[in-house]
Amino acid sequence: MTDLHDAAPEESAPDAREGATADATGNPRRREPYRTTLARLASAQKAAARSAPAYSRFVNRRLGRLLAAGAYRLGLTPNQVTGLSAVATFAGIALLVLFPASVGLGVAVTACLVLGYALDSADGQVARLTGTGSPAGEWLDHMVDATKIATMPLALAVGFYRFDTVSRGWLLVPLLHAVAGSVLFFGMILTEQMRRAAGRASVAATGGRLPWLRSALVVPTDYGVLCLAFLLLGAPTVFMTVYTALVVCTALFVVAAAAKWYRELRSL
Repeated sequence: MTDLHDAAPEESAPDAREGATADATGNPRRREPYRTTLARLASAQKAAARSAPAYSRFVNRRLGRLLAAGAYRLGLTPNQVTGLSAVATFAGIALLVLFPASVGLGVAVTACLVLGYALDSADGQVARLTGTGSPAGEWLDHMVDATKIATMPLALAVGFYRFDTVSRGWLLVPLLHAVAGSVLFFGMILTEQMRRAAGRASVAATGGRLPWLRSALVVPTDYGVLCLAFLLLGAPTVFMTVYTALVVCTALFVVAAAAKWYRELRSL
């Protein structure tokens, strides 16, 4: 799942996203020390929602910050960082189709997905640091997210079918995941947009009541946890057990969240 806390559009000229190659002082980016860039990123970054899933909040945002600092000093635009995120993510997804399950495949897929997710956070951080965000950039980011959410479980099902990795009945799990993940992503994006239109702050942004409890409860739906689960591919039965648990939790979360969002939007 995309890191929605880094996905909000920024106020700037639309064509600026493809431009700036210098820092705020007018000096070339690469002349600025890496640590200085990291410090400026920390001050420019939006505060993490206290109720955000643990991996996304404590691991992925920090990895994204490290990558964003490097991307900034290389003169990369946010759209280019989004492109790198897509390359890493879809490389990992392609591996699921091309090779049979093994320990090596699990490590390679996990590495690609974790890198892609971190870069997915980095593009928004670069946009905020440079003031070059735009609605088009947010659209591009969400299109990549929507594609990976649907294709990852389908690629897993195709790969398992090709290499007869598990019994056919297990293939229903990734199909359920493709539906649940897509509905969850669309519901989150649409609800957030309708909140914005009504001038309401999201519960995720404010934390709500007992944010730490919400953060713990949504850990099974955290995209980062799903990425790490692929480390178990070398033991397909163990992987499918863990994967099924994550998918079931995600499906249950979709049902509960949809009911909550509907009640909330009825009151707007």
